[in-house]
Amino acid sequence: MRVVILQPSYIPWLGYFDQLHKSDAFVVYDDVQYDKHGWRNRNRIKAPRGAEWLTVPVLTRGQHKPTNREVRIDARVPWRRKHLQALRQHYGKAPAFAAVFPALEVLLATEWELLLDLNLACLQTLCDLLGLKRDIRLSSELNIPGEKTERLVAICRALGADAYLTGDAARDYLDAAQFAEAGIRLEYHHYRHPTYPQLHGDWIPYLSVVDLLMNHGRDSLGILVDRGVAPQEH
Repeated sequence: MRVVILQPSYIPWLGYFDQLHKSDAFVVYDDVQYDKHGWRNRNRIKAPRGAEWLTVPVLTRGQHKPTNREVRIDARVPWRRKHLQALRQHYGKAPAFAAVFPALEVLLATEWELLLDLNLACLQTLCDLLGLKRDIRLSSELNIPGEKTERLVAICRALGADAYLTGDAARDYLDAAQFAEAGIRLEYHHYRHPTYPQLHGDWIPYLSVVDLLMNHGRDSLGILVDRGVAPQEH
């Protein structure tokens, strides 16, 4: 059984969903410290002039190391309208716009208070559009204490995992010996980004999965899943 543990993200990129696809149990790491400069509240789509950021404004000033569960959205900024306008403007002529946009419109019609709630709803909406179903858990609901590698190992053991799949950058901070001692195979995700027809000129990789969905609809999952390379063990 393979477990993947990733932090919540706003309209994530293709590699996020490839890891989800390769998992038997997927844990959203919702009770760790919020990364102000990461992908929790933003991602990129494609516009005629290149990649364009869609950012959810959040309220973190005055908070001492808030977790992903605690970050609130700044409702004073009309970000939902701006995001819908950008999606409509840049993908209105995309082949699968009519099939994809209504679900995103429903998602962004809701007045979200917490960023986590938005990201969880976003993940479910995108999985539905991809036709991807997996066992998704929240780390906060597992009630497993610990820090860093120790906690990751404990989560894997609680879920009965014999393999843990993580991003390649984790080599720099994971203690591989702890996984070995627990009898859990440590695998690294080497994602080969696919190319696919896009709107607006020259090809741009590493965008939100929304770009792929707008252009290819239900064929998107078959395009994004990297079937050529198995996860590499430590």
